[in-house]
Amino acid sequence: MRKVAIIGVGHVGSTTAYTLIAKQIVDEVVLFDTNTNLVQAELNDLVDGQMEQPHQVKLIAPDLSELATTDVLIFSAGNISILNGNSDRFAELNLTKTIVEEWAPKIKASGFKGIILNITNPCDVITRYLQELTGLPKERVFGTGTSLDTARMKHAVSEKINVHPTSVNGYVIGEHGESQFVAWSTVTLGGLPVAETLTSEHRIELDAAARKGGWTTFRGKGYTSYGIAIQAARIVEAILNDNQLIVPVSHYQPIEKCYAGSPAKVSIKGINESIPLNLTAAEKQKWQLTIQTIKTMYETI
Repeated sequence: MRKVAIIGVGHVGSTTAYTLIAKQIVDEVVLFDTNTNLVQAELNDLVDGQMEQPHQVKLIAPDLSELATTDVLIFSAGNISILNGNSDRFAELNLTKTIVEEWAPKIKASGFKGIILNITNPCDVITRYLQELTGLPKERVFGTGTSLDTARMKHAVSEKINVHPTSVNGYVIGEHGESQFVAWSTVTLGGLPVAETLTSEHRIELDAAARKGGWTTFRGKGYTSYGIAIQAARIVEAILNDNQLIVPVSHYQPIEKCYAGSPAKVSIKGINESIPLNLTAAEKQKWQLTIQTIKTMYETI
């Protein structure tokens, strides 16, 4: 049985749960949230939402003992409303680090031996904190990282040159935040380098589009949910089906001694392999800057 638990069933957690069910990726889902009324409401709604599907997912009320037999635990707890009128990631960290401190001991005590996929922001910092407080192996704790940012980049590039987004390959790497950057040396279209066909002005514009896409959504509706739910579901599917999917996730970087987003091979074991990139000298400088940003934020915990 493919079993997933979700801690935090606000906009992101609930949309991720629905996406996993609608795409028939899981057999069992366990929901956790400090708001017990919200959990019950989401359970009821998710039951209604799958009534006409041939594949019926078992929905389980919060019980920490369920974590002992859970394959993947999605951590999506937080309160994005903190960022209303304020883009300060440190303000978000002040809340989310306390949520990790609340849940990590419970996860550890439950006998959980699966994989943790973190969505909660600041993603790179919180992912590291979750790993350290739960004591799980580093390869079994990772975050969605720059997977959504990479998708936004592909969309922006596809719009600019009028092709389908799946025709664009390449990565946004680094922090899931303001210091992220498009590694243009990795971006190709039909195997051909895209950077050679774009002016420097276009590259700057498209880099900004990838970085600011989330803020555009947030300012309009007060949160983001669909995009990140799709990426989380895609990663969970790769884990459960042992797909060896290469995706830019926030995982431990041994050389840098911190978590950051870059492509890695995801399997039933978690991070099976980190994929090295042949970055240009300028990209290497940007990489060091984004690593320092992540480390500086972590040092405030």
